[in-house]
This record gives sequence, structure tokens and C-alpha cells, in this order.
Amino acid sequence: MTPHIEIIGRERCRLGESPVWDPVLKRLFWVDGRAPTIWSFDPETGDQASLSAPDMVGSIVLGEPGRLVAGLRHEVCRVDFAAGVFTPLAKPDPILAAERLNDGKTDRAGRFVTGSQHHADGRPPEGRLYRFDRGGTCEVLETGVEISNSICFSPSGDRLYFADSLRQAIWTYAYDLETGQIGPRETLIDTAPLNSAPDGATVDAEGRLWVALVQSGQIACITPDGKVERLVDCPIPFPSCPAFGGERLDVLYVTAISDSGGRLKTDHPDGGRLFAIEGLGAQGIAETRCRL
Repeated sequence: MTPHIEIIGRERCRLGESPVWDPVLKRLFWVDGRAPTIWSFDPETGDQASLSAPDMVGSIVLGEPGRLVAGLRHEVCRVDFAAGVFTPLAKPDPILAAERLNDGKTDRAGRFVTGSQHHADGRPPEGRLYRFDRGGTCEVLETGVEISNSICFSPSGDRLYFADSLRQAIWTYAYDLETGQIGPRETLIDTAPLNSAPDGATVDAEGRLWVALVQSGQIACITPDGKVERLVDCPIPFPSCPAFGGERLDVLYVTAISDSGGRLKTDHPDGGRLFAIEGLGAQGIAETRCRL
């Protein structure tokens, strides 16, 4: 099956990330972390809308219908997109001034799992992987992280996938859905032979990971045992994060980067725009709503 790719984003995002499909509103939401802005798109009408955020946005997840939950630089907020209101919910304590929240997803029980990134010249990285539970309580799951990415969960919720992008590997952990505790870290795949660090990721109904290979300009489909099943070439540089959406959850929406403010920058006229891939023969899983 030959996939069909269409570029649909109206704006060139500087740091496009974190697409998520809302099956109730039938809209896709995603962020430009650097703008900072939250975007939405209705594939039925083509309507696009945006909301300026008060600080850098690392990720968004679904909240109660009509709401989102966003990981801003140093705190987690509830977002009323229509009203333009950000309400603080939780904050890691402590969080370093140079640390900021980055990639994030809900687990299958509705907790918010998000990682931070932390660059420290001459010092070890101090980013962390956090789990936020109902009531805003927070627990650290992993430490010593430079750029958190590729967070997603197996269909049953019993495996957590996570990457520190600069280590060019995706890790997997046993995940206790009842408690949110993780098991020992295992390496799912080394992405160095794919000529890229891993960026954002999602899973399909068969448990395969779809991972943005940001440097090679591809999306990799990886089996649960770490084998590369296929590579899909992207039409623009620096794809950053995929998510399944549409009525049947069979459209893969992908964000992209035009200027990350650091390592990645492109003058491609479509750089940073959202695009959609149809005809992959895969179906996603509806994301669990965050219950903070």
C-alpha cells in the first residue's frame, strides 16, 4: 500500500510537537513549543485555530471533553482552548531553572507522564521523567536525562516507551498500571544505524511504535520486539512527532520543526508545517484523557 502524504498546516511552526486527536471534538491539537502556541485543526472543514500560551509548551494531552492538559516550561496546566484560559494544576518540586518540561503522554489510567530536558555545559544532564497523579502529586521515574522524547504506552498499558534523544536509543520499561511504578530499563532499539535520534512516538493497535526520526526525515514503524518493519520518507525536513487521528484513527498526523532554537533549522518553504499520511494500513488507539 502506497501512502498518500498531504501538507495541511497553515503555519510554519518553529518547534511543532505533541499532536493529539480529540474524538469528541473531531479535531487535532498540536503545539509550537517556541512560539509558544497551541493549534487545532478540523479535517472536515479545514478550519485551523490557535491559542497563545503564557510560556514554552512541551506537550499537550486530552483533558475532560473540551479541555487539554499542557506541560509548560515549569508547570502543568489545564487549558480551556475555547476560552483561552490556562489554570495551573501541578509543578515538579524542585525544578531547575535551566530545566523545562518536554514530551509527554497520559498512561492508560489517565496519569500524565512527561519528561524534561536539561542542557548543562560541563555538567551531567539533570533532566527527569515525571509521573503526575490525580491531585497533582508527582514522582520522578528516571533521572540524568538531556532531552526527553518518544514517550508512549503499549495498547494494554503494561509497557512504557521513553528515550533520551541524544543517546539515540528507545528504552522500554515494565509499567504497573495500578500504581504507575516502572520496572528496570531495557533497550528496545538503537537508532544510530537509522542515522537519527528518536523524537516523538506513538503506538498503533498492534503495539507497533511509529517514531519520528528527526534527523533522517523519516517515520519508522518498529515492532514490539524492536525490529524496523518499515520506513516512511517525509516530504519536509525534521519530522518531530506522530499521532493517529481521524474518524477511524487511520491517519498519521506528523508535526515538524523549522527552527528549534538550537540544533535544527531549515529554510524549506514547508518546514515546520503539519502534514498527514494516509494509506499506511495501520490504526491507532484513542488516547486516554488525563485525570489530574
